Amino acid sequence: MPTCIAFIVDHFAHRFSFYTNLRHLNASKASMFAERRHFAVLMSAALLVVSAAPVVAQEPAPDAQQAIRSAVESEMQANRTDRSIWTYRDHDSVPDKNGTYLTIETRQGTLRRMIELDGRPLSPADAQAEVQRMNDYVHDPSAQARARKNGAHDDEQAAQLLTMLPNAFIWTFVSQSQEFITLSFRPNPNFNPPNIEARIMGMMAGQVLIARDGNRIRTLKGQLTENVNIGFGLVRMYKGGTFDIERRQVGGGHWQITDTHVHIGGHALFFKSIGTQEDEEKTEWKPSPADTLIDAARILEQKQ
Repeated sequence: MPTCIAFIVDHFAHRFSFYTNLRHLNASKASMFAERRHFAVLMSAALLVVSAAPVVAQEPAPDAQQAIRSAVESEMQANRTDRSIWTYRDHDSVPDKNGTYLTIETRQGTLRRMIELDGRPLSPADAQAEVQRMNDYVHDPSAQARARKNGAHDDEQAAQLLTMLPNAFIWTFVSQSQEFITLSFRPNPNFNPPNIEARIMGMMAGQVLIARDGNRIRTLKGQLTENVNIGFGLVRMYKGGTFDIERRQVGGGHWQITDTHVHIGGHALFFKSIGTQEDEEKTEWKPSPADTLIDAARILEQKQ
């Protein structure tokens, strides 16, 4: 069940299995690319898109590292204690689909229904097919078990990356106010990444905005500082790929991702482009009235 887990991966890890598949690159390249979905980075804790102006080089500040370490501890604590579930409207735009969904979280998992495609309501036939898809999933214990297993793996990996965040970068203060602390970061040459995900994370640079109220990460913006080659160049991610994550309090002191903007270019040798262009906005947050997936399906069937 999704909770307030390692913020960025809360969005990405439940959608993309690309880098997990990379572990089996030599054993099964064809399978890896056949199973990939949209291509993205499991960069769980601190990818920050650099603003239009370049980050000015600064000396590392121990207090800045402590500030991000403290914020990471707050996020980990929220992950352990926040069991809130929500409903929201989700507008998700990718190159081949521009969809709007109604989403309901439950104690058993999350269910969503598409209500618009390319800015237009679904046709009666497509709307009925969407209802059938939901009902098929609700009555498919195997599919739900797979979703829970994948989610648990992603959450664990996200937490591991989150704990690496303070040491993966050199942190410096940009500004401070009564409400926010702004930090910049750049790759730490002494960071020794233990896996592919950490390696990608460690090549980012940018800024993070920490809200003093609750000591929570509010904005994460990052940019890939160099090309990344994986598997002897079979897979490449291009320098300059960015993403921007915005988080807000949605009620009762609970934080959620509300905006995500991902623009990452890449390619795989012998295969077409595997870049990702995605913009997502989540609005109309309310506490979820559904305890079970069946409850969620009943509610969503009545929505238009």
